[in-house]
Amino acid sequence: MSFFEKIIGSLDEKREWKAMETRAKSLPGEYRNAYKAIQKYMWTSGGITDWEDTSRVFDGILDLFEEGAAEGKKVTELTGEDVAAFCDELVKDTKTWQDKYRAKLNDTIGRD
Repeated sequence: MSFFEKIIGSLDEKREWKAMETRAKSLPGEYRNAYKAIQKYMWTSGGITDWEDTSRVFDGILDLFEEGAAEGKKVTELTGEDVAAFCDELVKDTKTWQDKYRAKLNDTIGRD
C-alpha cells in the first residue's frame, strides 16, 4: 500500500483528492507552484495521518489561493514570508506521522 493509499483510502476520498488536484492545476503559476511546494513540505515534515485533516487543510489552502489569485495578491501576502510557519500553523492541532511513530516507539519500549 502506497503512502497516498494510506491517507486517501476510499473511492470517495480518491475522487475528492482528484478534484482538489484539478483545482490546483487551474491556479495561476505562482499559486500552483506554491501549492505543490506546500504539499511537498506537508508530506515530508511529518504529514497528516487521516483523510479528514488532509482534506480540510488542502481544501482550505485551495480556497485561500483561489480567492487570493482572484484579488491579484501575491502568495506571500496570504501566507506571510515564512511559508513553513504558515503550514505548521495549519496542522498544529492534527496528529502527524511523527506523533504516530513517537507513540509506537514509546509503546514498544514501555512493554519491557
